[in-house]
Amino acid sequence: MERLCSSISLVIPCYNEADNLDALLARCVATLNTLGMVWEIVLVDDGSRDNTALQLAHWSVREPRVRALLLSRNFGKEAALSAGLDAARGQAVVLMDADLQHEPELVPTMLQRWKHGIDVVYARRRDRSDEPWFKRTFTRLFYRMLNATHPRVTIPADAGDFRLLDRHVVDALKSLPEHNRFMKGMYAWVGFRSEELPYTPKARASGQSHYNLHSLVSLSLSGMTAFTTWPLRASSVLGVNLALLAFGYGGYLVLDYWLFGAEVSGWTTIVVSTMLFSGVQLLSLGVLGEYIARIYEEVKGRPLYIVHRHLGEGLPQGGGITPATPPETPTAG
Repeated sequence: MERLCSSISLVIPCYNEADNLDALLARCVATLNTLGMVWEIVLVDDGSRDNTALQLAHWSVREPRVRALLLSRNFGKEAALSAGLDAARGQAVVLMDADLQHEPELVPTMLQRWKHGIDVVYARRRDRSDEPWFKRTFTRLFYRMLNATHPRVTIPADAGDFRLLDRHVVDALKSLPEHNRFMKGMYAWVGFRSEELPYTPKARASGQSHYNLHSLVSLSLSGMTAFTTWPLRASSVLGVNLALLAFGYGGYLVLDYWLFGAEVSGWTTIVVSTMLFSGVQLLSLGVLGEYIARIYEEVKGRPLYIVHRHLGEGLPQGGGITPATPPETPTAG
């Protein structure tokens, strides 16, 4: 049985995307107007340093169905996506980036699959040949490791945040309370019926990617600690194996001395062994420290993001378009 969709929300996090917004929103509005349903566009300004907020203010006046959430500072993309999901009111919600690598024209195709019972339609890259060799290899190994350590949940390696979510999926994501968020893992963890939509991303329209090597490593570390406890277990396994190796080597030296009278080499063996075990101990402490830091962030109970201003009207809760009154004080989520 085909689903009937009455409303759809586009959620777009923005960080220093002023040069892309006019082209992006013009294409989004043109595409949404062809769907024959009420819609809204929810843009989240994640503490941009350019004129992104000014552009969003102009668009919220020009097109009332464009809403903007201006965060009080830069909280990161995962928090901005969460803010957009919290604000979205549509029966179907589409997440996409603001750099025009995610084409708005794919939304009708996603919507058709959703109407036929698919709860999550995620866009999956056909290939990553345009990326540096190191990034491709790092990404492939990272997702293989995650999926190997969490066999009940599979995260597609070539799928990003560009996806359509049913309202039930959005509500499930909103119910997850953790502060340390790895959205790609959360999409997979909540489950629901999913289907991929192959696509080829376009070149970035303007500006530069905000993800450098440091950002990718940081995101990977956050994803690892948020999604699996495998590093903790790996430290334990490594410690046990090294202890067995040390006992075995010690036994070998004792037997060699008793049976053949061989002299035990002194300082070299001691220094190398000390450095090896010290390195393993520091590595294990570092892994443990990362998890403790995440626990510390969780128990503080701080909001995931703070909204400084709301702009535009968008969709009301549960129906057609009516004006929404912006709050007078900042709100937290």
